[in-house]
Amino acid sequence: MHKSSFSPIRPPHAEILILGSLPGDVSLAESQYYAHPQNRFWKVLFQLFDTAPSIVYNNRLELLHKHHIALWDVCHSALRPGSMDTAISQVVPNDIPGLLMDIPSIRRVFFNGKKAASLYEQYFKKLDSVQYEVLPSTSPANAQYSLPELVGHWSVLKNKD
Repeated sequence: MHKSSFSPIRPPHAEILILGSLPGDVSLAESQYYAHPQNRFWKVLFQLFDTAPSIVYNNRLELLHKHHIALWDVCHSALRPGSMDTAISQVVPNDIPGLLMDIPSIRRVFFNGKKAASLYEQYFKKLDSVQYEVLPSTSPANAQYSLPELVGHWSVLKNKD
């Protein structure tokens, strides 16, 4: 039940940071962000950037680097039976302010779902120099959004300001 996140994916000149809550069980087993085949995170990004989808993790990471997107989770560790965000407790947060200081080119932070945003707000102050936005979760538990609807909401990543 005690789970820990991965190290951040941090392109050197990242402009965007996407924050999730905590990796799910499949992601932890695979040691890959968003490894569950029903999670639509990678499908959304590949469609958004008009790139052929790939199940090869290095190709997925290259997509993030190419588009200057950093990726991390709000939780460094937490207790969570299963993979549902609603079950997260006893959170130890990641050092997100430190990451933002290390990569000052990050000016926009997007939360992959409301839970990531609420955890962030519980542990950190928002910076005036950074724009924050909550996006619909790509989790399979968020079935109210179709893939095209998610791509539509997530298209804000392509905006430059």
